[in-house]
Amino acid sequence: MFADAKSYPDTMTLEEARALFFARSGLGSDGGYSARWVRIEMKPFPVYFPNTASRVKSAKLHDLHHLALEYKTDWPGEVEIAGWEIASGCGPHPWAWLLNLGAFAVGMALFPRRLYHAFVRGRRAANLYREGFPETELRTKTVGWLRGRLRIDRADPEVSPRDKIAFAWWCFIAVSYHAAWLIFGLIVFLKGLTLLIPR
Repeated sequence: MFADAKSYPDTMTLEEARALFFARSGLGSDGGYSARWVRIEMKPFPVYFPNTASRVKSAKLHDLHHLALEYKTDWPGEVEIAGWEIASGCGPHPWAWLLNLGAFAVGMALFPRRLYHAFVRGRRAANLYREGFPETELRTKTVGWLRGRLRIDRADPEVSPRDKIAFAWWCFIAVSYHAAWLIFGLIVFLKGLTLLIPR
């Protein structure tokens, strides 16, 4: 997977790589971790939500996954990282599950091949969500070390029937998740209308 020139070489420390990742992605010097609100570019209007401590904890691990895998922060890249993280498991990180399911659904519609490839890759990988990663080790650990820990420093896996079944299952979960939110929003909207209409 990394035969071509890497944007984040194996020898680079994670601290150096993350700073470069922030700069290339336009996330600010601290990656937006100190911001009060998170902005997601959606059409036709952006979506905002509170930048909670739980979300920041997940984002710090998510960003390390991004740079190790060399997935960008545009929509195709977010779709890929969502597929990879869901397949490898988001552990006790509810923000990661929620946001990844959203990007997963976008990928089903717009970038299905890239989503599928990243998902299969994630099925053979580890990730940082289960054990975490101390900020104090950013200066001493390298990108190559992280790729080894995540088990992504090897050839892409062959697709198995179990991979296909797992992908189909998560497609069903993603569709059901969004359908539930759509129904909930419709109920709230109709309830609001009944309150506004005089009897």
